[in-house]
Amino acid sequence: MAAALILVAGIVAFFWRRKRRTERLRTQFGGAEYARAVQKGGSRRHAEAGLEERSQRVEALHVRPLTAGDRERFVESWRGVQARFVDGPAGAVSEADKLLGDVMSTRGYPVSDFEQRAADISVHHPLVLENYRSAHETALRQMRGQASTEDLRQAMVHYRTLFEELVNEPEMPVAS
Repeated sequence: MAAALILVAGIVAFFWRRKRRTERLRTQFGGAEYARAVQKGGSRRHAEAGLEERSQRVEALHVRPLTAGDRERFVESWRGVQARFVDGPAGAVSEADKLLGDVMSTRGYPVSDFEQRAADISVHHPLVLENYRSAHETALRQMRGQASTEDLRQAMVHYRTLFEELVNEPEMPVAS
């Protein structure tokens, strides 16, 4: 009887921990990115292992906030990109994509292929990740001549959301 109770308690504990892990990862990465990982991974277990590996990878990168000087420089560059949108929306979208890559690189994110950048960004900025994916897809469509001016405008709005989140994080206090 005692062995059966211990077995049942072990099973309950296992499922409770699994449920908590799922809830934690869904909260950390957002529902859309969690669902994307499950779809891509083929199972919840593989997806959750991948999301945890992603978190560990990004934590090892030592991503840092921008310095005040870098922040000012990037904000000024962003203003220029936005101003150029009126006369050249396609070029401005391409510039915005490049500028975001520069911001990420300066913060310590490796700037390799888009999917890796998106995965890295998902760890700390899950709420704007779908915006980033959408804007990048529009930039790719624009390169093929398949994006309307309205598509490009929406891409700029999405890029701005991620830009503001990446640039406006508070500076790290200087250790004494």
